[in-house]
Amino acid sequence: MTKTLVAPDTREATRARLERAALDLFTARGFEQVTADEVAEAADTSRRTFFRCFESKADAVWGDFAAHVRRLDAMLAATPAGQPVLGSICAAYVEVNAYADDALPMLRQRMRLILTEPALLAHSQVRYGDVDRVVAAHVARRTGGRPDALVPRLVAASTRAAATTAFETWLDDVRLPLARALHDAFDELSAGFPSLR
Repeated sequence: MTKTLVAPDTREATRARLERAALDLFTARGFEQVTADEVAEAADTSRRTFFRCFESKADAVWGDFAAHVRRLDAMLAATPAGQPVLGSICAAYVEVNAYADDALPMLRQRMRLILTEPALLAHSQVRYGDVDRVVAAHVARRTGGRPDALVPRLVAASTRAAATTAFETWLDDVRLPLARALHDAFDELSAGFPSLR
């Protein structure tokens, strides 16, 4: 008789289960009403494992956002020198937020929590700061300025605000493709809001 070997649970699989359980519980009961212990139990693991995968409950909602920021940084670094600075940022935002259709329901759930839960809104400022630093550094590289100067910081804050607003619009309209919402927001921003003229 041959014994069937069961592959050990990988850290990535455990992390994915914890994320799924966290999003489901937070959506059903509210972020503040659910403990890390309850998330761990729902994912069939331990509190200790939860905190090996995530530093906090908020991190379980955001997922591997650091990898998202690294991808954005790499895309910006790879943009052709002749491409306009603002256009390169907008294109990178659209590309880094290109998700497969089967990933969109979970993305909607994640973004709805991030954009509506008060505790997560406060935590968002830290995450947005990471994005802003990457974008400001890109603007500074392309313009020969400093990342902490007015224009790099303003471009970073403006493009992030456009992306966030696009996500909010996408959440409000299930028929609207995310890429279309992002393109529309960036088109308005880059053209100086032509729809107001």
